[in-house]
Amino acid sequence: MARPFAIGLQLPEVEWETTWPEMRRMAIAAEEVGFDSVWVGDHLLYRTPDGPRGPWEAWSLLAAIAAITDRVKIGPLVAATSFHNPAMLAKKAATVDEISAGRLIVGLGAGWNRTEYDAFGFPFDHRASRFEEAFTIIRRLLREGTVDFAGDYYSAHECELVPRARPGGPPLMVGSRGPRVLAATLPHVDMWNAWHAWYGNTPDGVRNMLGWLDEQCVAAGRDPDTLERTVAIMVQAPGGSGRIYGDPTHEGTAAISGTLGEIAEQLSAFGPTGIAHAQLVVDPITVQSIEWLGGVLELLDS
Repeated sequence: MARPFAIGLQLPEVEWETTWPEMRRMAIAAEEVGFDSVWVGDHLLYRTPDGPRGPWEAWSLLAAIAAITDRVKIGPLVAATSFHNPAMLAKKAATVDEISAGRLIVGLGAGWNRTEYDAFGFPFDHRASRFEEAFTIIRRLLREGTVDFAGDYYSAHECELVPRARPGGPPLMVGSRGPRVLAATLPHVDMWNAWHAWYGNTPDGVRNMLGWLDEQCVAAGRDPDTLERTVAIMVQAPGGSGRIYGDPTHEGTAAISGTLGEIAEQLSAFGPTGIAHAQLVVDPITVQSIEWLGGVLELLDS
């Protein structure tokens, strides 16, 4: 086998309440065993039958992870533009990109969990319209360094992003199935991401979804072959008993599971679909499971 695509993993979100030292150990372990990227979710609060759950703030975590790693790509999976003033989000992204020496991928989405919007005082209405404006500001600042924009929801008058970490800015990735969000982003983004529940966590599901994505690209005037495709893949390691989700209405996805060799074979089967990068969502997500999955990477690289 050979590693068929770049493989990263998502750090804990609400699976268990982590401390920074634990997150630090997991990020370092992921880099040491050979993962290509490390990702964090961008959420604020969930209410579940077992009580409230929430992760640490995503951009602060990304800055810290950038400072303690040397090789892995890092990014939010994905950042809700509505949690930030868009010009300030671009400023945060440029800063994290500088700390990481150019390893940041800026994943963006429109958000969906009303609980956190209401709790933290963010408007939940007109999310697609708000996203369209926010994306314009973020994209222009990161790509060009300046923007002068006045919209219905956001404005950035003669705004400049200085200093800038690198010309052209970090890669932009959208994580969405929404038609308006895709219409706004597909002409511009470098990458697209799908959550495992969207396609059933199977290679056939990916093929079907990517066929649909090609159609969306053509409708947006984008050559489908120029868009990098990425997917989250649910994987169960020893000790996994079903991933805890912040959304109590979420229907669980059947995870890839088995021995190291069986998981390597199942991941390899995603290669012919045409994806370029995968983010493993691991059950359970611990230092031990990350180190165990290093054995899968060794098999894929052998």
